[in-house]
Amino acid sequence: MKKTILISAALLAMPFASAQAQSAFDKMMKAGFEAKGQAGLDRINQDATQKFCSDAKNLTDEKTGAKRAEIEKINMATIKQPSDGKYIGDWKSGERIAQSGRGATWTDKPDSAVGGGCYNCHQINKAEISHGNIGPSLWNYGKMRGYSKEVVEYTWGRISNSKAYNACSNMPRFAHFKLLNEKQIQDVMALLLDPQSPVNK
Repeated sequence: MKKTILISAALLAMPFASAQAQSAFDKMMKAGFEAKGQAGLDRINQDATQKFCSDAKNLTDEKTGAKRAEIEKINMATIKQPSDGKYIGDWKSGERIAQSGRGATWTDKPDSAVGGGCYNCHQINKAEISHGNIGPSLWNYGKMRGYSKEVVEYTWGRISNSKAYNACSNMPRFAHFKLLNEKQIQDVMALLLDPQSPVNK
């Protein structure tokens, strides 16, 4: 009987502990950031996707599968196809965007171009020896996967909003947060999918 009471008390305390942890997290975020230049405090306001993925238990708990699917569906609905119907731009410009990690910081002007910083996480062109490995290698991306409509649309969606495919993906939601514009995404697409791009040689 005593054991049952202790277990029940522990279960009742769990939501309170979770709320306390969230409150501590919110306080830490507010204390650790200040508004400066174009980087306002609105950046620390999490949407439903970010809140879900900031809770460590949601990353491993198999019971959250339905919620993950719901989050992916919500993010999928935000993906817009190119307004001019063209998915592939200029791979040379795409390489510059992939190389650049500048933009959107408090030291940048609001109208300055934002880079993709793709090499921070991926190997792309083997000519670049400095790259991260958080994400998969994208070397020979098109050559290995082909250039079908399905591959092109998937790649567009993945760059636009990766959380449509993996709720807690580490990849930034480039179109969703307007980090890259449509033309920039077309150019990054070309880097990955243009047969003339060095990535596919």
